[in-house]
Amino acid sequence: MMDWAGLMRAGIGGLRLRPAEFWALTPAELRLMMGMGAALVPPLSRARLEELAAAFPDRERADGE
Repeated sequence: MMDWAGLMRAGIGGLRLRPAEFWALTPAELRLMMGMGAALVPPLSRARLEELAAAFPDRERADGE
């Protein structure tokens, strides 16, 4: 869950962004501007990618699943 009030205080109040500038940023960009680094979650591992690909295939499997 995002703390929008806190992020708005930091972005608009602390960084002096205009509202349009604030809302145009991604959360990663805002974190970077706040000196917190860009990573919100660890990078996607090969194993996790394969798990997601199996769970959400681009097309129907040959076995009908």
